[in-house]
Amino acid sequence: MSKLTDVPKRILIGRALRSDRLGETLLPKRIALPVFASDPLSSVAYAPGEVLLVLSIAGVSAYHFSPWIAVAVVVLMFTVVASYRQNVHAYPSGGGDYEVATTNLGPKAGLTVASALLVDYVLTVAVSISSGIENLGSAIPFVVEHKVFCAAGVIVLLTLMNLRGVKESGKLFAIPTYVFVGGVFIMIAWGIVRGVILGDTMRAPTADYHIKAEHQGLAGFALVFLLLRAFSSGCAALTGVEAISNGVPAFRKPKSKNAATTLAMMGLLAVTMFCGIIALAMATKVRMAENPASDLLHNGVPVGADYVQNPVISQVAEAVFGKGSLLFILLAAATALVLFLAANTAYNGFPLLGSILAQDRYLPRQLHTRGDRLAFSNGIVLLAGAAMLLVFLYGADSTRLIQLYIVGVFVSFTLSQTGMVRHWNRHLAVEKDPAKRRHMVRSRAINAFGAFFTGLVLVVVLVTKFTHGAWVALLGMCIFYATMTAIRKHYDRVAEEIAAPEGPSDDMVRPSRVHSVVLISKIHRPTLRALAYAKLMRSDTLEALTVNVDPAETKVLRDEWERRGIDVPLKVLDSPYREVTRPVIEYVKSLRKESPRDAVSVIIPEYVVGHWYEHLLHNQSALRLKGRLLFTPGVMVTSVPYQLASSEAAKVRARKRQEWNAPGAVRRGPAVERPKEPSAKE
Repeated sequence: MSKLTDVPKRILIGRALRSDRLGETLLPKRIALPVFASDPLSSVAYAPGEVLLVLSIAGVSAYHFSPWIAVAVVVLMFTVVASYRQNVHAYPSGGGDYEVATTNLGPKAGLTVASALLVDYVLTVAVSISSGIENLGSAIPFVVEHKVFCAAGVIVLLTLMNLRGVKESGKLFAIPTYVFVGGVFIMIAWGIVRGVILGDTMRAPTADYHIKAEHQGLAGFALVFLLLRAFSSGCAALTGVEAISNGVPAFRKPKSKNAATTLAMMGLLAVTMFCGIIALAMATKVRMAENPASDLLHNGVPVGADYVQNPVISQVAEAVFGKGSLLFILLAAATALVLFLAANTAYNGFPLLGSILAQDRYLPRQLHTRGDRLAFSNGIVLLAGAAMLLVFLYGADSTRLIQLYIVGVFVSFTLSQTGMVRHWNRHLAVEKDPAKRRHMVRSRAINAFGAFFTGLVLVVVLVTKFTHGAWVALLGMCIFYATMTAIRKHYDRVAEEIAAPEGPSDDMVRPSRVHSVVLISKIHRPTLRALAYAKLMRSDTLEALTVNVDPAETKVLRDEWERRGIDVPLKVLDSPYREVTRPVIEYVKSLRKESPRDAVSVIIPEYVVGHWYEHLLHNQSALRLKGRLLFTPGVMVTSVPYQLASSEAAKVRARKRQEWNAPGAVRRGPAVERPKEPSAKE
């Protein structure tokens, strides 16, 4: 069975890596940028479209507000980037928003941030991949017709790539990310050249369409609410910014400096592309509608349910490069691919955060262990399963999924920046150096403005998106919060119960006597070995125990017992209903009831087979008995194995596979970075 699962595992994710090779997996800035920033960089493929979709409710006339919304998003992006640059310098250990909130605002605030980030990471995978499927579907109809199936396939593929390790997957992701960024900048530059210098008229494929406004002539509070909702949709461009602060340990040294530089590069690239696409969309007269089948009109007639509304970036690329041109096809392919790879931000953030939470006993300990390739494999698989569930529930529809989006990330933004303000206040209270105090005051001002601005945006998002699906994200956060709180209580309760006392306790008192019971069904080699082992233990009393399920077989057992002259008394338990487990349990409990200070040792002979299918041929009664006896106080269970020939063959097979097997069956704790060997010069 081990070979059946191990061979495909090695083919898919590669050979296992030693723990001391962790340092070789650290990332340079050129690889860290596509690994950690692919989400905010790729969000420019759908964030401009979400702004126009919301504005279309008031008709095309509301489109002239889009540049002002873009400016607000840019200000917010620079604010968040500047704030997180303070975070990575102050907290380089990788805890990110969770560590900042927990340290400065308390465990409840930290757990709230963790819940928000876990939900946001799951949604990042679902939204990015669904959006990528839609972009790819504009060129390949089969993809649109089977959106859910294709999205699930991409999730599986990304999961396998990440299971191979961060650095290896990062190399695969770098090329399409840089091709996408380069393609967008070429599109913006060529659009400026054609429109400003050459004076060409560029028109999007929907430029001649009209939008039937759901609410015409909006003014006053209604218009403000619409603009705020459009702004909150545009804020999708900020998702994933926090991933760099969570992933500082994955950077090469100097970690904080490299992470801060990568943050600045990401912010500059993202806002430039976002503004450029918005500007080109306005220049080429892109038309988008929330309900295109009925609200998008061509020659005064609704386009109908068969119409596929292409994303803004695809329409702009068609207007600038021309439909079917090489650059158009290249950008379309790179956009779809980078949207798939944008999910990699979550694949790096979720497992790392899950590992930290598991270390703090808020999530199962299995999430704290690294896999064969030194990645947090259990967290990667858990993220993939949750994202796939969302894709199935929402039909891989990015417009529906994005309504759930960005709530979690702005909860973490706000609490993190508030925590940083308290962090600087605490340090300013004891710092005397004027130069350091000036630096701290400046950092505090940046974080205070970030906390205020992101808190304001959070309120806007909750108000404008609550009924459109944001409540689902809040519900997910509450579920994560309650689950992690319950897990922590369980671990705390277990730790309290098993803690070794300082003084004398009942656990240190020797039992008055040990009563050993050997379970037998017939006389064979495993039985004789178990009896010999039981005699070696020198218990106060020793007896063999069998259950009378078949009187004829029991009589044969008694006769052979006497014929062999075995000097251990044989006790037979009647079982009129042919049960084996219950009579044994009741008998053991009766022994404990008669002498509570005595210990009962139950010895179970077992024979070991070497093939998985051989287990199916046995009733596993010993396994069921052990499971039940574990819940009986004062009872010790001992298995006496007897290896059959097939188990010896299995041992030989295992020995042959030893050179490519995992380093250990059980992995505990984080991998330790291997210290550098001294050079010859030293």
